[in-house]
Amino acid sequence: MSQSQYSQFWPKGGFPGILHHYVCSVICISWELIRYCLLTGRQDETLVTFEFTNTGIQQPHSILFVGGLGDGVATTSYLADVVRGVLPTSWSLFTLNLTSSYQGWGLGHLDRDTDEIAKCIQYIQEYKKSKYNNTSSKIVLMGHSTGSQCVLHYLSRPNPHTSNPPYDPSLVHRHRPILDGAIMQAPVSDRQAVMWVLEEGFLGKTPAELKAVYDDLVTTARSALTADPASDAILPIAKTSQLGYFGTPITARRFLSLVSPDSPDSPSEDDLFSSDLSDSQLATTFGMIHERGLLRGAGKLVVLMSGADQAIPDWVDKAGLLERWKAVADRDGSKVWHDGLSGIILGASHALSNDDQAEPRRLLVRRVLDLLGELGGDKGAGESE
Repeated sequence: MSQSQYSQFWPKGGFPGILHHYVCSVICISWELIRYCLLTGRQDETLVTFEFTNTGIQQPHSILFVGGLGDGVATTSYLADVVRGVLPTSWSLFTLNLTSSYQGWGLGHLDRDTDEIAKCIQYIQEYKKSKYNNTSSKIVLMGHSTGSQCVLHYLSRPNPHTSNPPYDPSLVHRHRPILDGAIMQAPVSDRQAVMWVLEEGFLGKTPAELKAVYDDLVTTARSALTADPASDAILPIAKTSQLGYFGTPITARRFLSLVSPDSPDSPSEDDLFSSDLSDSQLATTFGMIHERGLLRGAGKLVVLMSGADQAIPDWVDKAGLLERWKAVADRDGSKVWHDGLSGIILGASHALSNDDQAEPRRLLVRRVLDLLGELGGDKGAGESE
């Protein structure tokens, strides 16, 4: 998307708000803390969250937005529409920077993402509690694209995480706070998107040429991790760019996680939304949401699939896939899924950034506001459908 296309959605002069550092909720500088940061090489100073806020009204509740691969602070264009809808309500919207934001996604992984999201949520909760002097503030987590993977990972994995990755020895597993609601917008399978590229060709390359590049990358990545699981070597950018990962450094581990060559039998960490995953595999993700207890109450998960998503192959049955996810999430009568708001937004592209997306964007904002209204008691926020 060109800069001119992106700019048309954001008003000149931007939206007012507050930039927060969510390094820690309590200022506690000590030699032990400094030494720890130096030894682990943590980059906590890059972790910021921007709050779009309306100073004219009370906004005790919060929605935290997480973008997709390559996104950072407020880089998803339809966020401008969501901000306009949220500003008149008792909710303020936060967008954050992760260590995997912008071109850092090729080095990241979902455990680190959700640990940092948990850190941000803890900061937001304490900030709102101190500002409004109450403990009843609500929090909703919303993800776009790979941000949806973060939402599902947040809700379904052990709390705190139990992994001990050799490639990320400084990972600190945080206890993830309970959410009042969760939204996944444009959940897509990175693996099936790549497979579609291999079938159709891309940027003048034939399917056969791309398949050779893909096979070589898979072999190289597997060999690198076999030789030294802790090294997590960077794959040749000239080759990964041919598959659409333009100019982004990608580790062997993250590449294999995204393309998941052993799926559907043995899906990788990032392979959460592929249409060919079995119900037993979905039971370990969607099926674990109720058991983990990180979503407060019933009917609080909203899943919004884009009807004209460019990243979903045309042979995927979108409606059927949503029904499968719902059935697994609501197994044993758990009622995690929000029936009234979840579904397909007809005509919506992946990020709703095309010139013809005014109506899909309106419908998206309407569903977000409806969920916030149910949770926070705002009546009549936004326009009705």
